[in-house]
Amino acid sequence: MLVKRRTRDAAQTGRLAELAAGLAAKPIDRRSFLRSSGLAVGGLAAAGALGPGMTRRAEAGPTDHGQPIEIRQNICTHCSVGCTVKAEVQNGVWVGQEPAWASPINRGTHCAKGAAVRELVHGDRRLKYPMKKQGGEWGRISWDQAIDEIGERMLAIRDRSGADSVYLLGSAKFSNEGAYLFRKFAAFWGTNNVDHQARICHSTTVAGVANTWGYGAQTNSYNDIRNAKTVIFMGSNAAEAHPVSLQHILEGKELQRANVIVIDPRFTRTAAHATEYVRMRPGTDIAIIWGIMWHIFENGWEDRDFIASRVYGMDQIREAVKAYTPEVVEDISGIPGDTLRRVAELFATQRPSTFIWCMGGTQHTVGTANVRTYCDLLLATGNVGFPGTGANIFRGHCNVQGATDFGLDVGNLPCYYGLGEGAWKHWARVWDVPYDYFVSRFDAVPAKAGRDARTPEQNMGVPGITSTRWFDATTMDADEVDQRDNIKAMIVFGHGGNTVPRMIDAQKGMDALDLLVVADPHPTTFTALHSRTDNTYLLPICTQFEVSGSRTASNRSVQWGEKIVEPIFESDNDFAVIHRLADRLGFAGQMFKNYEMVQGKFGSEPTPESILREINRGGWSTGYTGQSPERLKAHMANQQHFDLVTLRAGPDAPEEVRGDYYGLPWPCWGTAAFRHPGTHILYNPNIPVKDGGGAFRPRFGLERDGETLLAEGSWPVGSEIEDGYPEFTYALLQELGWDGDLSAEELAVILRIGGENPGGVSWSTDLSGGIQRVAIEHGCVPFGNGKARAVAWNLPDPIPVHREPIYSPRPDLVASWPALDDARFQRMPNIGRTIQQTAVDQGLAGQFPIILTSGRLVEYEGGGEETRSNPWLAELQQDMFVEINPGDAADRGIVDGGWCWVKGPEGGSRTRVKALVTERVGRGVAFMPFHFAGWFQGVDQRGNYPQGTDPIVLGESVNVVTSYGYDPVTGMHEGKVTLVQIEAA
Repeated sequence: MLVKRRTRDAAQTGRLAELAAGLAAKPIDRRSFLRSSGLAVGGLAAAGALGPGMTRRAEAGPTDHGQPIEIRQNICTHCSVGCTVKAEVQNGVWVGQEPAWASPINRGTHCAKGAAVRELVHGDRRLKYPMKKQGGEWGRISWDQAIDEIGERMLAIRDRSGADSVYLLGSAKFSNEGAYLFRKFAAFWGTNNVDHQARICHSTTVAGVANTWGYGAQTNSYNDIRNAKTVIFMGSNAAEAHPVSLQHILEGKELQRANVIVIDPRFTRTAAHATEYVRMRPGTDIAIIWGIMWHIFENGWEDRDFIASRVYGMDQIREAVKAYTPEVVEDISGIPGDTLRRVAELFATQRPSTFIWCMGGTQHTVGTANVRTYCDLLLATGNVGFPGTGANIFRGHCNVQGATDFGLDVGNLPCYYGLGEGAWKHWARVWDVPYDYFVSRFDAVPAKAGRDARTPEQNMGVPGITSTRWFDATTMDADEVDQRDNIKAMIVFGHGGNTVPRMIDAQKGMDALDLLVVADPHPTTFTALHSRTDNTYLLPICTQFEVSGSRTASNRSVQWGEKIVEPIFESDNDFAVIHRLADRLGFAGQMFKNYEMVQGKFGSEPTPESILREINRGGWSTGYTGQSPERLKAHMANQQHFDLVTLRAGPDAPEEVRGDYYGLPWPCWGTAAFRHPGTHILYNPNIPVKDGGGAFRPRFGLERDGETLLAEGSWPVGSEIEDGYPEFTYALLQELGWDGDLSAEELAVILRIGGENPGGVSWSTDLSGGIQRVAIEHGCVPFGNGKARAVAWNLPDPIPVHREPIYSPRPDLVASWPALDDARFQRMPNIGRTIQQTAVDQGLAGQFPIILTSGRLVEYEGGGEETRSNPWLAELQQDMFVEINPGDAADRGIVDGGWCWVKGPEGGSRTRVKALVTERVGRGVAFMPFHFAGWFQGVDQRGNYPQGTDPIVLGESVNVVTSYGYDPVTGMHEGKVTLVQIEAA
């Protein structure tokens, strides 16, 4: 057990004073100072130790040019915490920046990335104008030429190979309005081949959580973690990935004297703040969680009352867990049984407890199953639906939650309506376009390799190809790809090309495309990692600081960012570019007809407010209907009135925000006029629904094997139905006699939508909002009051089972715990089981004896092109590296700071990186960050970028050596565990 104790004494001040005096005695540059003082590594922490007389506000040069300074607020464009940025703008120029002290989320703080965001707008390495690669050379072109040629090529590919042959890759950097518009664009183009970064970070979270209790999102908030008595981090390094969130966690730790447990293969900066650090073997999450629950059930620490009233299937989990004895779990994971017993007792008995996870838990072939075990642990201990509890899922990009919510997903239309006929008809009504129009836009798919043909209408309901495997669909035999033809074109808005494994195969996929379009503020790996000579275009999209719109933080709070400055150079915003492309393709008239159009930089574009109003008209299923532009702007203007812990505006707040939860976290039921406050904590029955209370969502029927799936003896405070109940429909209102509460206008809309079956109109398809309003007025949750599912019978493993990684370091365990059998999913074959067995047969664990995992650095974000182009951040971390244990390094003659080769098990893959010899990783484990690109298998690719746009810092991508493996539910890749060999270079 690691117990942290901190004291501050005069010696600290003396040491810093001596350092300052010594430095003052000789000339020194900034970098030398940082290196000598240690601030290069721990600048923010060290700065916090300085006395009040030793710091001052950083000042820019003179700004008095006869123009007043305006203050404009936006949201940091990096991780999903949702920090407010206050920009000082003078004469149209962003001249200064402060964090927002009034924001209840960041409270006057920024991490390194947030503090440097002004440089994203001013950055000289931005893509400055549209470019085209012709004859192997990059050349400047006009917007008109770019849009015309791209549109012409897309239409030609459509005629030849079908709409599905154009792959649309969107972005978690979109605003909500941009994400929604891009998914709408895909619908009008006629494809479900549309995806974004959530596929590679939390798609398994969404699938696992939604299949447990209804919605695939964080249940509580960063702020609410202050209420927790026990916190488990598993596969989350918040100190580097979400630094500002840690202020809430650490302050809560001190106030609550909370247990903070970190379960991770690596001793991270988060682990340094823990009260207990538990080292695990990568890829063994399920065994560990079942091992914890073995102790909980063995000792009777479960919450029996909670289980009886609100959980289905826990008895089956209890039986399954019996196989995971302490001895079995220690053999699989390396964790001693007494350690897990201590963790189990703390989590189950020192409540409220919360469980935090990130990509360390999700990026696995069993990612969805991992998430399901985390949820089952919460259910077994009654730690869902109350303050200080819950699944706190820290997401990695500024709007990855919102972009997922709005359907940048191969299996959903906006707001998780799915792809069924009812979903398409709902959005057709919202968009005021006939359903048959969309049918006409989709491909018919011929019979292939024994599979049946599909009509266009059937094809509308089939999920698309995931972003983790687009390149397979480019190079694979066309008969193996379950659509009309292979992928022939990629349209990429705001997505890095170095973010998924098997980059050698991704490079082949890029080379095979007939058309590649990259729309981004900075050229990405999609620009540099290929040998393409023609039919490649770069479009300069502005950052989210150069356009207005909303974004959704991890806690589901929606915040409005106002435009700080006009788009620089010849860049333009997402709305305008999507509009121009839709116009060239012939469907802008229908797609944009309901928006307020204004004159933009280069032409007509829709206002984000009008796009959000359309979202409000259609987003009933997720409760994106109450967050009008006016309400969101009022929240941003009145941040100081929201409570730090509850996030609620008190009685002294202005009327326009009084009683609201900050950001109106979804679900925010009903229309804006209904004034629902938003939902701070999901599934909380202890407050009325009208005040943000709720229940578990009965999405999976009313009974199973003779057992009810509706809650028993549990209901939200004030509910007139004091038991479980199904989702609300017009027919249910009639049965209850509540249909008379509908207004004439609401009833007219319901009857119009329902046609011959008005009773079938539900809370999620009623465009009037009347069904939701009436249900809530009677104290009921519109989606019903059901039980959470501990057993998800529709998933490949209804009860999660430990399965060894595809490239397992323990071939002796593969026979007992193999990967799932080969199968087809998302239009292609998944042959993970075959690859796993081949690796065992070939003895690859002996040839590649080190387990490689990956993760984030505090200095960089995502694929890294944006942050590695920022001089303030690039200075902090200039080299790609691999962390290797001193014992493993000594065995290989590797020295700290020396060059080495990290070699992967597939296709002779290898990367040349520097060695960081450290005990942060144990023997047999190595770690590499995933933010680097620009080198490829030892070869510098800098010359492949257009001149002046290459990132300052280049490096190898870890995903050159990460390998095959896909979650069967979502297509999530196996990014956190593979096998490598490391050799001195």
